[in-house]
This record gives sequence, C-alpha cells and structure tokens, in this order.
Amino acid sequence: MPLPDPVIVVPGITANYLRDEYPLPPEDVWTVLSQDYDRAALHPEDLRYEAAEPARVRPGQVFEIAYRELIDALRHDLSPDADRPVPVFAFAYDWRQPLDEIEAQLGAFVQEVIARTAIIPHYARDGYRARGTVNLLGHSMGGLVIAGYIERARMSSHVHKVATLATPYRGSFEAVLKITTGTANLGASPPSTREREAARLTPALYYLLPEVPNGVTADPGLPTSLYDPGAWQASVTGSIAEYIRRHGTDPTDIAGQADRLFRTLLRTARSHRERLDGLRLAQVGLRPEDWLCVVGVNAETRVRLQIVRLPDGTPDFRFHSEDRANQWNDPVTANRVFTGDGTVPFDGALPGFLKPENLVCVTPDDYGYWEVLDQMKVMIGGFHGLMANMDMLHRLVVRHFTGAADGHENTWGRRAPGVASWEPPLPLREKVP
Repeated sequence: MPLPDPVIVVPGITANYLRDEYPLPPEDVWTVLSQDYDRAALHPEDLRYEAAEPARVRPGQVFEIAYRELIDALRHDLSPDADRPVPVFAFAYDWRQPLDEIEAQLGAFVQEVIARTAIIPHYARDGYRARGTVNLLGHSMGGLVIAGYIERARMSSHVHKVATLATPYRGSFEAVLKITTGTANLGASPPSTREREAARLTPALYYLLPEVPNGVTADPGLPTSLYDPGAWQASVTGSIAEYIRRHGTDPTDIAGQADRLFRTLLRTARSHRERLDGLRLAQVGLRPEDWLCVVGVNAETRVRLQIVRLPDGTPDFRFHSEDRANQWNDPVTANRVFTGDGTVPFDGALPGFLKPENLVCVTPDDYGYWEVLDQMKVMIGGFHGLMANMDMLHRLVVRHFTGAADGHENTWGRRAPGVASWEPPLPLREKVP
C-alpha cells in the first residue's frame, strides 16, 4: 500500500493568529486570549490593508486550543511507523479577506506541500512524485475555502480526498448577528460588542450569510435575500460611513462611498455562493465517497431571522430567543431539521454537491466518556468551534483518508433527517437518532 497522502488542515474564520510585522519585534494583534479589534480592522478604501497604518498584518499560527489535538492525532495515526511520518500541515490564512483570494493562496500552498513531500526520502522511495496528491481537511469556513479552491481549479488532480467539519455551505445566522451587533457564536474566540465596526468591514463574514429554506421572513415589500442591500437596517451603512469619515481620505459623498462599499461586499459574497452552488464533483474528478461531510446537530442553534418594517419604512432585524431551536429529538422528521451545531443550522450545512444520504451527523454526546476536558471546552467555546477536538472524528478522518475498511465499530454517525437509505462515504456504525 502506498503511504497516505500529506494532509492540509484549513481552519475556520478567526481561528489563527494575526501578527503585525511592522513593529520590531512583530506583535500579535489576534490570539486565542486577546483580540485587538482596532489593529485588525481593515481600511474602507482598500480592504487589503489595515485602517490603523502603518501596519503589515499577516497570518500566524492556527489556534492550538481548536486544532492541536486534531493535527497531533492525524500525524500519529496516519503514520505507518515512527520512521515514516505522514506530514500534516496547518494552512494559516488571513481570514478577514475575500475567500476568492484565500482559495488562490491555498492552491499555491498545495503545490508547496506536494514539492516538500516529494523530497522526503520515504515518500521519494514510495513513488510519491508521480502521483503528487494531498488530502484536505477543512473546519467551518475552511471547508468553503477548500470547496472554492476545487471549483476554481475545475479539476482535482492534486486532491485525493476531502473532509469537512461543520462547514456553513449555506451560511449561518450568526454572521448576520456578528455584522449587526458584534456578538455571535462564530469561530473559536469569544464574542464581543467591540467587534461590530471591524466585522462590518470584514469581507469574509459576508460569505457566511444564510440562504436556507424559509430561514428569513420579512414584512410585505421587504426582501428576504440578505444579499439584497434593501434587506439591511440603515445602521449598518451608517456605521460604515462613520468609519470612512474617520479613516478615509476622500471627504466627499461619504454616504455614497459607504453604500457602494456595502453593495460590493454583498455582491462579491453572492457571486461566490453562486459559484459553489455550481460545483459538481463528477466535473472535477471526485466522487461522493471521496468527500466526508460531517454535520453537527443536537445543539440549540439560530435557525431563523425576522425582518420587520419600521414606521419610517426602513427594515430592522429582530433577534428572538425562540429563533434558537434544537428539535433533533423531535419525532416529526420535518421538525428535526431545526437543529445545528450551535452556530451553523442543519439546513445551512448542506452542500449542493452531495445528497443528504451522504452526510454524517454527529452530536455533542459523541465525545467519549474520558474526553472530560474537551467536554468542558465545548461548554465554554461551543460545539461548532471545538468539533475538531472529538477523538471519534479523528479516527473517522483517518479511516476516510486511508480507505481503511476495518474500524467501523470504533467510528459512527447518524443519518440526516428524512433519509431512508444512508450512504456515508465509508462503512460506519449508525447511532439512532
């Protein structure tokens, strides 16, 4: 058997350090324990750069609290023995930027990983250079980056298999909450009201806007698509205008500048969603069994949003406690979709290129008895942000990447609501519900 392919782990939004390389020595502006929103905020006239110049903010290491256990487990369990380790790389990226740019960077990193692996002696002896493929593992928004990279490449000649965990293929209502209020269950860092202005100028957040069946209701005459600027409350563009006033260089028509910037952010994100909607695995050389899509369920999750018309005719978002639901254990199949992983609703986790029969659902109860520390982390940080810590998922990903037929008693999952015939990408022990 050939050696397992090298693995690239792509983290979720906000889940790696940001470091300002302008000071000497460089300074971390975004870490697990501290987030400097002012220094991480982007400039309204050029979103490639920071508002607080001079600066040069670049991605640093991935969050160890979210991914160290996963990466260590893959390095150990994929390697045939200590003398032939399988490389597992973390792909840290600037999660503030448009996903289209991050996808291009991932493509370059794939080429680098292939080149580095080809010069490892035991891989050279194994004939790796001839095949030159990698396995990709994405958590949360990292899965969107992977899917976009594969769709953009129009082929998967360098990709052997893919696994995605808790990826919001159809978005999350927490992205709306983050943009409007600054507080939401996104990423692996705690929410903060200080993040509101920075969030409204973070392009990547708009790629996470939800498009799920009956997820948005609106008063008559108001749009239900969150890609329509007319659906948003005026305070969003108002604060962008104020930000432009403080940081911009052009004092004319500030309101118009804010409106154009907001429309550009929405239009670019919608174009990306449409591009992923067109992804078909057969057209890029992959099969459904090549893509392990893990969906988190049985956690209270925001599943709907109401847009109301104010007396002056403008829209306003209403966030209600009853918009958060968990009906996973409801005996009615139609109601069981009102669940999620605490951040991504079940309907928001459904990729257009797989059937519901192919999905593997997991719950917080799938943490093992001895994973007490991880269970405590989940209670604090949420199931979505720390799903990659689950030991069972580590074993499942290893089986998926190696094609191992044995071990299915030690890995399991649940079928999606309404699925009569479960077709996961590899044999699994089924848990009910």
